[in-house]
Amino acid sequence: MNHASSLFSKTAGWFERAKAALGDNLPCSRGCSHCCVGLFPVTILDRQEIQRGLHSIRSEQRRAIEERAARQARMIEASAPQVALHPVIDHWPDRDTDALVERFRELPCPALEADGSCSLYEFRPLACRSMGIPVESEGIVQGACAIQTSVPLIRLSPSFRHEEDCLAGEEAEELAQLRVRQRMPGEELLLPYAFLPDVLEEPMKAVT
Repeated sequence: MNHASSLFSKTAGWFERAKAALGDNLPCSRGCSHCCVGLFPVTILDRQEIQRGLHSIRSEQRRAIEERAARQARMIEASAPQVALHPVIDHWPDRDTDALVERFRELPCPALEADGSCSLYEFRPLACRSMGIPVESEGIVQGACAIQTSVPLIRLSPSFRHEEDCLAGEEAEELAQLRVRQRMPGEELLLPYAFLPDVLEEPMKAVT
């Protein structure tokens, strides 16, 4: 099993400091799972961390999560059979990805528990670690999720945004290195596939 990337703890630390800098006015709190519902892409780096998490929990719990992910994958493949050939989606047209995201917008994360908690919280993807901080582009600030109906009056300082950019740069570098090591044709896959143990290894035999 691969070692943990420090990028995950760095991103979680950035979120906590950014949240405090905003006066703790964000709606994010324990049990809030709005952003845990819906289909979205994650990276092969996220998948590596999720797989580490799955190997750290009880086998019964791991099987339950993997079964949920497998059921979701079958649902997705019924709508988009090309995913079964290989789950990497980097080269998909945006309209195809958007159509699947819209169709499965009510699909919960395989790791989401009935009480709204995450069964792999310590191993969650990078997007999950930074979700909730308002997005800023060209001086315009927007809420990060649908329930964030207002944004804090306090804005993040340029140093926080610079750190955010640096973290994104680190992610790009690590993804490039991992892609070379694993001889992958891309970096992104749909969330349920990150929970399946051999989903990347087996299809690669046909393309290497």
